[in-house]
Amino acid sequence: MTSKPHTPLLDTVPTPDELRQLEPGQLRQLADELRTEMIDAVSTSGGHLGSGLGVVELTVAIHYVFNTPDDKLVWDVGHQCYPHKILTGRRDRIRTLRQGGGLSGFTKRAESEYDPFGAAHSSTSISAALGFAMANKLNDRPGRGIAVIGDGAMSAGMAYEAMNNAAQAGNRLVVILNDNDMSIAPPVGGLSAYLARMVSSSEYLGLRSLASKAVKKMSRRMHEMVGRAEEYTRGMVTGGTLFEELGFYYVGPIDGHNLDHLIPVLENVRDTSEGPVLIHVVTTKGKGYKYAEESADKYHGVPKFNVVTGEKTKGAAGPPAYQNVFGDTLAKLADDDSRICAITAAMPSGTGVDRFAKAHPDRSFDVGIAEQHGVTFAAGLAAQGMRPFAAIYSTFLQRAYDQVVHDVAIQNLPVRFAIDRAGLVGADGCTHAGSFDITYLATLPNMVVMAAADEAELAHMTYTAAEYDEGPIAFRYPRGSGTGVPIPETLEKLEIGKGRLVREGSKVAILSLGARLEEAKKAADTLEAKGLSTTVADMRFAKPLDEDLIARLMRTHEVVVTVEEGAIGGLGAHVLTYASDEGLTDTGLKVRTMRLPDMFQDQDAPDKQYEEAGLNAPQIVDTVLKALKHNSASVDEEARA
Repeated sequence: MTSKPHTPLLDTVPTPDELRQLEPGQLRQLADELRTEMIDAVSTSGGHLGSGLGVVELTVAIHYVFNTPDDKLVWDVGHQCYPHKILTGRRDRIRTLRQGGGLSGFTKRAESEYDPFGAAHSSTSISAALGFAMANKLNDRPGRGIAVIGDGAMSAGMAYEAMNNAAQAGNRLVVILNDNDMSIAPPVGGLSAYLARMVSSSEYLGLRSLASKAVKKMSRRMHEMVGRAEEYTRGMVTGGTLFEELGFYYVGPIDGHNLDHLIPVLENVRDTSEGPVLIHVVTTKGKGYKYAEESADKYHGVPKFNVVTGEKTKGAAGPPAYQNVFGDTLAKLADDDSRICAITAAMPSGTGVDRFAKAHPDRSFDVGIAEQHGVTFAAGLAAQGMRPFAAIYSTFLQRAYDQVVHDVAIQNLPVRFAIDRAGLVGADGCTHAGSFDITYLATLPNMVVMAAADEAELAHMTYTAAEYDEGPIAFRYPRGSGTGVPIPETLEKLEIGKGRLVREGSKVAILSLGARLEEAKKAADTLEAKGLSTTVADMRFAKPLDEDLIARLMRTHEVVVTVEEGAIGGLGAHVLTYASDEGLTDTGLKVRTMRLPDMFQDQDAPDKQYEEAGLNAPQIVDTVLKALKHNSASVDEEARA
């Protein structure tokens, strides 16, 4: 006799309203179906896998117990939110993740009322949830702020700043610490689950409240002694003393995959008058998919893959990735220079610092998600004669801008900033795009700013930065693979503030900064075919400018166009300011600046993003033709004549 198959539950719960109609005994089946759906979806779209798999049960439990979206659920970073999206009305679009016109890979306010706060940078969730909680309290409205934050995100000071100010929110703030690295969790089992249920129960909290009232009638000294005894007794058993010191009522640790443990604890917390509350949940990243569980990085970010075999789709072999060029180059330089060291903020493989670390482990430092500390730490190293490289994504360096200004630039300390993910980054969208670093760095006194056009230039700039001791220096480079330019064995120490001519012409000059150089050369080919002799210069430096080269090209060409992968205020703005100050535009010279548009661009393939931004070869050609007040046809006629 064959067993009767389960009726699929996921089809019946398009939103949490329907989820909350299920019986508790049905939630295990729902979680299993949700995990299967997520694995299948990510296998076709690529994206963050392991982190979402680790919170499947937690996602089901939160939406089952709390009244979302009235209770505001904030996922820290947001890369673990795919199960949440499936359960909140977006299942029909889940296979469009990270694609043009599709769902964001992170939470996004414009997508759903269930995404109350957009996030893609770490350690912001408690602050945001506290804001929601306090707003509801001040307006006498129901609703909690619920923050789900990972143990890695707890390495950032901002999380503790928020917790230190949480007391006023009372029981309206719930923080769920998702500990998936077992880094701060004591063993989890039946005893800890029982204790978590006990200390979060209304009976325990009622007795605690009654005892508190009685103790208040004692002397102040006795009151304090009893309070400390209760706090530290619970802390010794459950491990929550740190959070108690910050004003939170600690519950846990509990098994984040056991719904029979999770549901009653969340219900107790929901119904308590105690607060704010921190629930310590222990999970396994990649849970339920053996290839993710067995992977060193738990399948954190993956391309498309085969669900059955776990084999990831590999692209054709090509040039090395920029971050690997940087890491390998720095490691070789450090072989001969014991002063070179590398700092990364929780992104060793993403920045290439992992390659440096293999060769020089004692000079490699991963400071965690703490960019501010990382920059000032590098400043201290530099002040003591070391040659530190702070390898940080452009978008993450924004978080440490005050330290760049105050601790590095003002003191003119030779910190080297290796800025990865410059320009547009594709599937991660606007939250991870390196759009602003040229602008925010080139405005600083003492700062040198370079941009690599290809992998050979990146190697030269890494060497140049290593040898530069006069002050801070930064070099930026894009995400992805290089252009195929071979890296020479002997590296060149670039002259500070000097560009290079890639090709020479007489009518049009294209001044390129960074990795748009290939598009600039393609544009020059098209313009030459139209009879317009074109110069292409790789400026190399946004600061200091190669003023001699700029002046010469402006005096000898009819049109000058700057091209860069950055927002307004970068190379183009500095070139225009210099030209204006020197009166170089008084002769009728036509100067045009091409840069990223004044908007936050959504995720898409990089080529499509640059097409939208207007920074590909056809747009460069069009900009030149418009500056010359010719349309394409009239220029072709001149060329034929």
